[in-house]
Amino acid sequence: MICARSSAPSVRDYPSDRVDLRSDTVTQPTPAMREVMAAAEVGDDVFGDDPTVIELQNRIAEMLGKEAALFVPSGTMSNAVAIKSQTRPGDEIVTHRKSHIYMYEAGGYAVLSGCSISLVEGDWGMMSPEDVQNAIRKVEGSDSHYPECTLICVENTANVGGGSIYEQDTMDAICEVAHSNGCRAHLDGARLFNAVVASGVDATRMVRDFDTISICFSKGLGAPVGSVLVGDAAIIAEAHRWRKMFGGGMRQAGVLAAAGIYALENNIERLAEDHARARRLAEAVNSMDGYSVDLGAVQTNMVYVSCKEGGARALVESLAEQGVDVLDLEESTIRAVMHLHITDEDTDRAIAAFENAHI
Repeated sequence: MICARSSAPSVRDYPSDRVDLRSDTVTQPTPAMREVMAAAEVGDDVFGDDPTVIELQNRIAEMLGKEAALFVPSGTMSNAVAIKSQTRPGDEIVTHRKSHIYMYEAGGYAVLSGCSISLVEGDWGMMSPEDVQNAIRKVEGSDSHYPECTLICVENTANVGGGSIYEQDTMDAICEVAHSNGCRAHLDGARLFNAVVASGVDATRMVRDFDTISICFSKGLGAPVGSVLVGDAAIIAEAHRWRKMFGGGMRQAGVLAAAGIYALENNIERLAEDHARARRLAEAVNSMDGYSVDLGAVQTNMVYVSCKEGGARALVESLAEQGVDVLDLEESTIRAVMHLHITDEDTDRAIAAFENAHI
């Protein structure tokens, strides 16, 4: 057990002498969440008879205005079964060059689905409808030179874009481009509810035109494990098969699904607190010599800080010496992420650590 130093502010729920801003994936179940997990009614989800998993799936599908949902172990698996269920080997998908699907899922679109990928540029990790249109290649008219593009993948919020949020009109237009070209549209909404809370757009409206949506419970929503894939009944039935083949079938998974239900009931609106703390950190650090933050990109719970060229690793180490943990993503860029365990006092401590950092 980690014990808090008396001189250090306590991180909410799990006192520690460190302020962990590496990711919102570091959250642990709160005591109240642990209680509902311990009391969860369970069955065998591979047989389809875990009542808590069924409740979670039905609830999230209804929240998003779709027919069905599938509980899976991770966001990477959710995206993987979404791609596999909506493409054939040799097809091509379109996504942003800095999307999670391209950068952080180990090339699964190629290995598991046999797809090539067409990458789109765009500020803050976001694509324009025009660039998506230009990235789509179809076999017809190419004298068989091109692959068949069948799936467009959008990420909202855009992680590497700084937690930025698509305008609703832009997402609607991208879906229209996809469908008019005979493609389906998938939303990697790992942090969908961050986008919902920050934008004020209802979740059902936000995802209306997407064929499939992936949502992660183990990031800002604070559950320990699990994501869901949401869509029409036929695609979710197909995804169920691929979940099994990819090794994602779980047995008494209701213990985990109960955490997801708790998160939906208790941890959505509080995301605004994370957003406010991220903004405060961003503005404070941006005002310091030696750092810069694109404040326009700080729309949810992430802060990307640029430092002197090649100085990211030294900055991470200096902050760590002061008890503040962040990630270096590029040679001159670090990321700090707010989450449900971080308090105002922790934010103050992080600001002070940046002021005192030796880089």
